[in-house]
Amino acid sequence: MNKEKWLLEKFYEHISDNKQELFDRIIKDRTRHITVVLENLFQPHNAAAVLRSCDCFGVQDVHVIENSNQYAPNKEIDMGSSKWLNINRYNQKEENTIDCINELKRQGYKIIATTPHTDDCGIDELPVDQPIALLFGTEKSGLTEEALEASDAYVKLPMYGFTESYNISVSVALALFNVTERMRKDESIQWQLSEQEQDAIRLQWAKKVVKKSDTVEAILKERFEQAN
Repeated sequence: MNKEKWLLEKFYEHISDNKQELFDRIIKDRTRHITVVLENLFQPHNAAAVLRSCDCFGVQDVHVIENSNQYAPNKEIDMGSSKWLNINRYNQKEENTIDCINELKRQGYKIIATTPHTDDCGIDELPVDQPIALLFGTEKSGLTEEALEASDAYVKLPMYGFTESYNISVSVALALFNVTERMRKDESIQWQLSEQEQDAIRLQWAKKVVKKSDTVEAILKERFEQAN
C-alpha cells in the first residue's frame, strides 16, 4: 500500500463514520473535467459566491489570477466551501493571466472566455467532450485583452433584458449548471476523478476536520517510514 492511501486510512480512524460516508459519496461526483478561472475579482462577496457554486456543482479546482486585486472571499458567504476546493492562485508577477492560461493549456484544457464576442457561441452549443476551463473576468470590465487573445473560444449566456451582463457569481452558476449537467449525462465522457485523485482529495478533506492534523500527519508519516 502506498503512503498516501495508508495515511488516508489512518486519518479516517480519527473522523466519524458519518463524515467518512459523506466524503466517500461526494468524491464520486467531483470533477476536474471542467474548471473555473477567475481573473482579478475584487468584490469579496462575489468571490465567495463563486466558490459556493463550484462546490455545489462538483467542480474541484478553481484558478485565481491576481493581477491588481487580491482574492479575498467573504467567509460568511462562502459557508466553508473554500476548504473543500483546490484553489490555485497566480500572483507571483504584476501580470499573471498568461501564466495561468499556459499552465491550463499544458494540462490539456481548452480555454473558454465567457464574454459577448463577435465569434462567440451560446453556452448550450459549447462542446463538453474535452476538458474545458471557463474564464470569468472582473465585475466592471470583464476579461482583459490578454485573456481574450489567449482563449481558444468564446461563449455567452442567454440574456433577454435591458441589463448588459449578469453578476459574476450568477454567470458562474448559470454556466456551471449548463455544462456540468450535459457532461454528467454524456456516458462517453470520463469526467470522474481517478482513484489516485480521489484518495488525495479525501485525505486533504480529512486533514481539514482532524484537530492538529499537521502533528497527526507527521507522526503517521514517521510510523510509515519505520514500518517500511
